[in-house]
Amino acid sequence: MSIGLIALLDDVAALAKMASASLDDVAGQAAKAGAKAAGVVIDDAAVTPRYVVGFAAERELPIVGRIALGSLRNKLLFLLPGALALSAFAPWAITPLLMLGGAYLCYEGTEKVYEALFPHKAHGHEEEVTSGPDSAMEDRRVASAIKTDFILSAEIMAITLAAIPEGSFWSKAAVLAVVAIGITVAVYGAVALIVKADDAGMALAANTNQSFVGGLGRGIGRAVVKGMPYLLKVLAVVGTAAMIWVGGGILIHGLEEYGVKAPAHVIHDAAASVAGLVPAAHGFVEWLVTAAASGLVGLAVGALLIPVTSYVIAPTWNAVAGLRQKAA
Repeated sequence: MSIGLIALLDDVAALAKMASASLDDVAGQAAKAGAKAAGVVIDDAAVTPRYVVGFAAERELPIVGRIALGSLRNKLLFLLPGALALSAFAPWAITPLLMLGGAYLCYEGTEKVYEALFPHKAHGHEEEVTSGPDSAMEDRRVASAIKTDFILSAEIMAITLAAIPEGSFWSKAAVLAVVAIGITVAVYGAVALIVKADDAGMALAANTNQSFVGGLGRGIGRAVVKGMPYLLKVLAVVGTAAMIWVGGGILIHGLEEYGVKAPAHVIHDAAASVAGLVPAAHGFVEWLVTAAASGLVGLAVGALLIPVTSYVIAPTWNAVAGLRQKAA
């Protein structure tokens, strides 16, 4: 009887070890996959704060919360099942969809660069601020943010899926879920801190404590209030750059998958050669050169897509939408 109990305990211990190893494996895969999607994550965090501009301070966190819930719904209810279905029934479609998303990121990023260099009327999918009740404006702003998040989240989930090694259905589902929840918490937690930083700075600056700590707090508060506009501008630049280099990198990798390996090899060799000149920062320099080269490819693709979108895709979309309205 005791021998049987010992054997049972051994089995339980073995199962516990297997479960622990499985959880560690899921966490490790999620971390690696999430790191590969870092560029899109940066862009997601950089884009979102603009959606709360113009609202009362007490509405900022509720708006961020609504967008975060919409983002989580996008990832878990729509994109995760879609990614698993693609993996099971149409794995060949993952690379083309990734490349399509990469081209979109190149277009969006290059469009922002173009508008910064040559200001003109914003393209049609950017929301314009219109008059109306604050609640209606908030609903429109949240809906627009969730729509943008869906596109970025789709790219994050596709990159994650492509980075997961072959395994069981449930292992892939677990990794995708961990990445979806982890990235959502990280992105919108950071966004919440960013949008409330100026309020925290004002509170620190207004304290009346005459001690050294109080004076230090007032100085930090004033610095935060004055620095936030510049931080938001830096985030916008970083987000745009991330869109372009990530999009270009996805396209280069996709071409490599289809046998067009020359661009990837040229960039790799150039990055290795330049990094060899700076042994102390070899890894960083190699990454920097690779990102810069991917960015140039992304800019070139985006520049080609701007006229295509303006003169072909947008008119066609508008014509189809008009026909649907007439039919309705």
